[in-house]
Amino acid sequence: MSDISKTIETATLGGGCFWCVEAIYQDVIGVHRVVSGYAGGSVEHPTYHQVCSGNTGHAEVVQIEFDPTAISFEDILFIFWRTHDPTTLNRQGHDVGTQYRSVIFYHDEQQRKIAEQSIAETDASELWPDSIVTEIAPLPTFFDAENYHQNYFVQNPYQPYCIAVIHPKVQKFRKSFQNKLRG
Repeated sequence: MSDISKTIETATLGGGCFWCVEAIYQDVIGVHRVVSGYAGGSVEHPTYHQVCSGNTGHAEVVQIEFDPTAISFEDILFIFWRTHDPTTLNRQGHDVGTQYRSVIFYHDEQQRKIAEQSIAETDASELWPDSIVTEIAPLPTFFDAENYHQNYFVQNPYQPYCIAVIHPKVQKFRKSFQNKLRG
């Protein structure tokens, strides 16, 4: 095992459509890989169509593999709170349903504590006018989304959803977080 693989940690976050969340974190210094997928439901190996039905209990999430010597879990969450609306239950923009819920699936007790503290601090900061409703839960089984969902924004920049929703979100992120972007 190489030294770098010993330092890689994983965060699993849901903030609405996984294409949007994936596109944000792919730009971040210290992030090695972002995988779109599903977690939190009752169906083994769900398909996109099953998850979109809202009947499986899964959320669209991303798994972010990151180097904690380059970016901390706290910083991952700092970005998370500022790139989606964590105050709307089961909704992000026009995407509505439990599959679009705001959720942090923690991988260990330390991540749980950091997530709870991060929510409390963000709520107290009044970043959002309403209270945060983000779910914090232990990571259940994570299922990779189908291949065509991976690296979606990069692969499909002219798709209408990408132009209307993801591109403006990514541009806003890049402007606000220049110090966290890859060169």
